[in-house]
Amino acid sequence: MPNKTAAKEWLIKSWHHYSAANLLFQANHYADIIAIEIHYSVEITLKSILSNQNSKILKTHDLIEVYKQVRYIITITDDELALLDIITSYHIREAYPASQRRLPSKEEIAKTLDFANKLFERVCTLLKIDIQEIKSQ
Repeated sequence: MPNKTAAKEWLIKSWHHYSAANLLFQANHYADIIAIEIHYSVEITLKSILSNQNSKILKTHDLIEVYKQVRYIITITDDELALLDIITSYHIREAYPASQRRLPSKEEIAKTLDFANKLFERVCTLLKIDIQEIKSQ
């Protein structure tokens, strides 16, 4: 039996990360922090599917690995899979100080931010969870 209550909790958290990333993007600030927020939004969105299924939540930040656990429920395209790979790198590359690292470009951030939003909406629809209810929390 689906666990919508748990899935909603995960999706609310995902929306908070997405909203923070979007606000920072609109203000043209801190590409590294925006990237991390996008990563957490996508990670938590995917893990909400596991939560809804009462499945074990993987202790990994590798989005490809998380996707492998939910691919029987949601399908993403090859282009989206490539975005998951890029977004996974955000967690490693942007979460910790590193000299001479390349920050994601504004175009890359816009693309991954758009993907995060579309994935969030797809998962809410798939799980039959009211998007507006989640966004109002």
